[in-house]
Amino acid sequence: MTDALKRLSDEGVAIWLDDLSRKRITSGNLAELIDQSHVVGVTTNPAIFQKAISGGEGYEQQLTDLATRKVTVEEALRMITTADVRDAADILRPVFDRTDGQDGRVSIEVDPRLAHNTPATVAEAKQLAWLVDRPNTLIKIPATKAGLPAITEVIGKGISVNVTLIFSLERYREVMDAYLAGLEKAKAAGLDLSLIHSVASFFVSRVDSEIDKRLDAVGTDEAKALKGKAALANARLAYEAYEEVFSSDRWTALERVGANKQRALWASTGVKDPAYKDTLYVDDLVAPNTVNTMPEATLEATADHGQITGDTVRGTYEQARAELDAVAKLGISYDDVVQLLEDEGVEKFAASWNDLLKSTEAELERLAPTEA
Repeated sequence: MTDALKRLSDEGVAIWLDDLSRKRITSGNLAELIDQSHVVGVTTNPAIFQKAISGGEGYEQQLTDLATRKVTVEEALRMITTADVRDAADILRPVFDRTDGQDGRVSIEVDPRLAHNTPATVAEAKQLAWLVDRPNTLIKIPATKAGLPAITEVIGKGISVNVTLIFSLERYREVMDAYLAGLEKAKAAGLDLSLIHSVASFFVSRVDSEIDKRLDAVGTDEAKALKGKAALANARLAYEAYEEVFSSDRWTALERVGANKQRALWASTGVKDPAYKDTLYVDDLVAPNTVNTMPEATLEATADHGQITGDTVRGTYEQARAELDAVAKLGISYDDVVQLLEDEGVEKFAASWNDLLKSTEAELERLAPTEA
């Protein structure tokens, strides 16, 4: 069942699971996926925690203790989420040790409501790193304009970062620049660059969802022929940018003193349109030194019938450019699409966090001891 996953891993694609819950930890499921399905990392986001904690299983005792202590709902939520990330990090620690820190990582996101506040994002990232207190944690920071200087500052303090919600090629280049600037700050501060890792989470399926909708509105045969092509083209050109930046003189100077490349991570790889093959954003985004973080359904689909045929990214750049140009010629604005997706991404994660705060508050009230 896992031959395709092994081939994917052998091609240089690290397989991470885009999900986490306490049940997954305590039941042994996460350990099983690591052992049998080549999973070497975990990503989380506010929506994932909202689903896990709202489901309730495994959280009642901790919620009861927190209610008894009368902690605030924000503190309760951070205690719960960091406990899950800490436990997952411990399960993944052997992978972390085996890969010299490249994999075996668990990501946890700063409060999404801080996405447009640079100092607060930096403060929250430092707090999360301290709370989880595991070397194999990645702190997720969104790639908003305010997030870019926060990335530099946090990397400069020696904290490893997963940059999330990247949709545009221009923003991706700014993210890589922010990472290199952070490494330069860390070097100036005398930190060991070999201990700092980062991934840049480039979102895939949402690009097709938005552009396909606009292609449908155009309605011509030419427009219909372009459906399902933009997201892959965008991601492939991101990898071209990655190759360019991480072969530059600026990068080489950092690499000489132990720095690690910031890997491209393909995120949002679950297919949204049932007309497309369910392993589209796995099979067609195979390239060395990348990460693909998958929801469990996509992981299982890849194990069952994924078509891993080698590198499907390098050598496609001219075709990818032509496909995005063809979309633009139909009057669909790339800049408008990627800005909309970034704005929606921040809003959706903030909404999930707010929903989670409300449901957690209700649970704390329900479990609070009655006053004598």
